[in-house]
Amino acid sequence: MALSTEEQIRIDLAASLRIVAHLGMHEAVANHFSAAVSEDGKQFLINPKWKHFSRVKASELLLLDADDASTAERPEVDATAWSIHGQLHQRLPHVRVAMHLHPVYTTAVSTLKDPRILPIDQNTARYFNRVSVDTMFDGMADTVEEGARLCSLLKDNSRLLMGNHGVMVTGTDVGVAFDDIWTLERACQIMVTALSTGQPLNVLSDEVAEKTAQDWEKIEDFSRQHFEEMKALMIAQDPSLLD
Repeated sequence: MALSTEEQIRIDLAASLRIVAHLGMHEAVANHFSAAVSEDGKQFLINPKWKHFSRVKASELLLLDADDASTAERPEVDATAWSIHGQLHQRLPHVRVAMHLHPVYTTAVSTLKDPRILPIDQNTARYFNRVSVDTMFDGMADTVEEGARLCSLLKDNSRLLMGNHGVMVTGTDVGVAFDDIWTLERACQIMVTALSTGQPLNVLSDEVAEKTAQDWEKIEDFSRQHFEEMKALMIAQDPSLLD
């Protein structure tokens, strides 16, 4: 039997949470992923407050309405999640999926005085001139005003490196967003490792970096297949995520 759009998004979003936990990119029982299910992007799914990513089932994802704050007035809705993701889905209808994490290497780069991801290989070059940066960290984002401010910083980019905080990646679907945030963490790991040698970096030319970034943008099918393979592994490990 064919699944409805919402049912499929539920499975994909639950799978993405479990994959991230499997890869050790999560942080305790914090952080949130969301995905729009309505045509206007206002109704969206999000993981429940303080539930470990590795245990979230498709049926447990919460359905919220960005135009109706009362849908978030439940104990299982995290205030910071509503502040950030509620504003994203209210203000940016093209954002179908948003993933906010504090992965170790990406967060480490966010703490640098100059938090740029330098193009030193094909992974880092994916992000050449394609990441917005927030340098105004002022504590936990628990107000709609802060969520709105973060949204405004994305501009034409789909990624926001949140200075001294973490990262937000947005996308057209769960598969694209997952592969993006995975590659971003991989890129930062490569850069931090290269910097740790103390040797000068061999930074790619702007021309090569831009060409490589454009090549990445042509292979969204690769990103989706990466996700599908990882999702299959998660379902094989524990079919309960489909519940």
